[in-house]
Amino acid sequence: MTDQKINNGPAVTFNDFSSLFQSIKSWNDYTPSTIERGALNYITPEVTKSATQLVTTGEVVIMGLAWNTLVGPDNHKPALHYMSEIGDTPNEEPTCNKDFIGVDYHGKAVSHLDAMTHIAFQDTLFGGKKSSEVVNSTGSAWATVDKLGPIVTRGVILDAARFAGKEWIEPGTAIHADDILAYEKKFGFILGQGDCVLLRSGHFARREKLGVWDPSDFSAGFHVDVMQLFKDRKISVIGADGDSDVRPSPVAGVGSPIHVLALPGLGIPLLDNLQLEAVAQKCAELNRWTFNIVIAPLNIPRGTGSPVNPIAIF
Repeated sequence: MTDQKINNGPAVTFNDFSSLFQSIKSWNDYTPSTIERGALNYITPEVTKSATQLVTTGEVVIMGLAWNTLVGPDNHKPALHYMSEIGDTPNEEPTCNKDFIGVDYHGKAVSHLDAMTHIAFQDTLFGGKKSSEVVNSTGSAWATVDKLGPIVTRGVILDAARFAGKEWIEPGTAIHADDILAYEKKFGFILGQGDCVLLRSGHFARREKLGVWDPSDFSAGFHVDVMQLFKDRKISVIGADGDSDVRPSPVAGVGSPIHVLALPGLGIPLLDNLQLEAVAQKCAELNRWTFNIVIAPLNIPRGTGSPVNPIAIF
């Protein structure tokens, strides 16, 4: 994809980004008892109840990718799946089939939730803890995935490809705050407190038609200018069919600036590598861009995140 036109700007210097991080961080918005949940605190019981009232047809759509055990340009560390026991022992009832799964999920091939402890900026985690002091080979002692619990809220899809009248937007294309405001005006939704905002670039539609590439090098995603809007709207979760970051990064010296502003900055968990084609199609059929979303990460003490299979309920 070396001939691909990149539209990820405007460029941001490291110093300007550092200033943005300092100005946008929300560490003082929470108490010691609530800070490890970060922006999930915006999902109050009232927000959850309101989200469940979006269910009208009862249709359910999954957003997790299939478990991928094949190596490829976008799957450098394939998931593991093998049988640990096959029920072929004679004269025993019942027979039993068992399998093993394992995965290094923080990559580009597994749908997963990033906890705040996943990313540090200048050795600093959300809330000001030093990563070097709370993270070791056994995991993290701060802002881990087991503190997040189940998430039930309103999902809002930003279908950038459909909104542009295209099958997909090209890798290397940035989505800006002004784009989101235009989507709101055109399609009649308003991002609000506790929302889970999902960006569909059409990544997997493109992959199916044109073949695989390494999204670590080229991926559509958000420009850093969206993050002040997300803070102002009290967004709780951000996700995408990529990893939310536009790549190449527009920020000098920072490879994943959305991850930095979201996780250690604003305490917003991220959903990476979602399969959004089916949910986007359902939204288009129903002419609605909001739904009830349910996210249940595994309960992993000291974990930096978890594989997930989010569910949209219409």
